[in-house]
Amino acid sequence: MTQGVQVAGVYVHDQDEALAFYVDKLGFRVHTDVRNGDYRWLTVQHPDQPSFQLGLFVPGPPMHDPATAQALRASVAKGAMPPLVLTVDDCRVVCEQMRAKGVEFTQEPVDRYGTVDAGFRDPSGNGWKMIQLRR
Repeated sequence: MTQGVQVAGVYVHDQDEALAFYVDKLGFRVHTDVRNGDYRWLTVQHPDQPSFQLGLFVPGPPMHDPATAQALRASVAKGAMPPLVLTVDDCRVVCEQMRAKGVEFTQEPVDRYGTVDAGFRDPSGNGWKMIQLRR
């Protein structure tokens, strides 16, 4: 039996903007992009991790009432959601590659805990830590 987490999601304020960020700037690929009325199920995956999908979801119906959706959008915009972690072979090199594509970093690469990490946010405000794999 094979078990594991297949999809985890982040809330975004604009799925098209998020899709462009994750695909064009971070190098993710579209896994699923389907609609049911106004609802859009949109997931992307990292090319080196095809068994995992990152959902790019807009707060709102059918999961949230208007007040909850507004509170979630405000929390995301403030960077109050839990950070995501992207592992890379060389944090400084990938940082420069992503910066050339327009990614704005909230933290420059720093040596600590025996590795190097940096921070950035997606256009909705979701915080990411980029951590260099230990060798």
